[in-house]
Amino acid sequence: MTRIVIAPDSFKGSLSAREAAQAIAAGVRAGWGAADADLVIDSFAFADGGEGTLDAVLDQWQVEPIRVKNTDAIGRPCEAQYAISADGQTALIEAAQANGLPAVSDVALRPLEATTAGVGTLALDALARGVHRIVLTLGGSATTDGGVGLLRALGARFFDAAGNTLPEGGGALQHLATVDLSGLDERALAAEWVAAVDVTNPLAGPQGAAAVFGPQKGANASDIRQLDAGLRRAAALLSADDTFGERPGLGAAGGLPLALVSVRAAELQPGAQLVAQIIGLDSSLARADLVFTGEGRLDAQSLDGKVIDYVTRTVDVGTPVIALAGSVELDAAAVRRSGLTAALSIAGGPATLDQLRDTAAQRLRETAAQAAALLRAGRGALIRTSDAA
Repeated sequence: MTRIVIAPDSFKGSLSAREAAQAIAAGVRAGWGAADADLVIDSFAFADGGEGTLDAVLDQWQVEPIRVKNTDAIGRPCEAQYAISADGQTALIEAAQANGLPAVSDVALRPLEATTAGVGTLALDALARGVHRIVLTLGGSATTDGGVGLLRALGARFFDAAGNTLPEGGGALQHLATVDLSGLDERALAAEWVAAVDVTNPLAGPQGAAAVFGPQKGANASDIRQLDAGLRRAAALLSADDTFGERPGLGAAGGLPLALVSVRAAELQPGAQLVAQIIGLDSSLARADLVFTGEGRLDAQSLDGKVIDYVTRTVDVGTPVIALAGSVELDAAAVRRSGLTAALSIAGGPATLDQLRDTAAQRLRETAAQAAALLRAGRGALIRTSDAA
């Protein structure tokens, strides 16, 4: 029996992770030989905790999304969705559904006012449905409020020195004087919280949330100073540990983990690792004879805790891993160092970006078929050589 595991990320702008996995699986069957009764394919839609994670988990859990009337990062009405596991115990919330940057890119960005309140609304809805564990994935945020908006939605209150309620957003945190957690929802306090982070940045300072990620959220130099000061202030009031703000990973999603770690001692996990646990990928990788993975663009960032990096670090030594990508921007030496057996571009010739997007599934399927046929031929040659010996 030959077990082939397929676990790609989404090809952003072209294919969801599920669509990519389906295309690769179809190609592998065609190239390997669909009639091969000894062929077993385990197919997973994978993600690293960023955009596309909710879709991957919905696909693996085989559940329908929960849709909630909500607000986006600047308080406008929107609809957001999340997932609840089939046993009703765990909620998977992709925070960007409520505080995501793409959802507010149609207007001038407001980095000082952007809030995570909508993420709290999703959590409250999940708690009302009886979940006991909330998993938050944090990529793609427009916010830098240290998760204060989320805590506010869960019942916490925040005041300035005059006793006035602090406005939403990270810009106001520099004036934070008092935190009242007495009204926090008891269900939130009783629940287990886990946050998927894909960066190791601390909360504040030169490598912190505001300095590193603030500019992409519209923050200028003055905004960054205010946001950084606010995050430091929030950390000082939410934790008695003077070094708390230096903890790696607290800078993810504009410091959103600050709220969860300080109030609920939430566990922080690398995004790809957490998603792999949720969808049950690791056990399949351990039994794989061959693995196909992929993403839209394979470059140096792909080797830093992303989907392809996770796959190569998790499979048993000696298991071939083939990466398929829209573009491969690593040379052969870098591919070898990454642990990949080979990295193949699905772009077969000159084409516009729109043409590549429109034909991505077909190109992915055909490239997977070619790779599978070559690998099976090589496997057959090895078997014949062994028999002859």
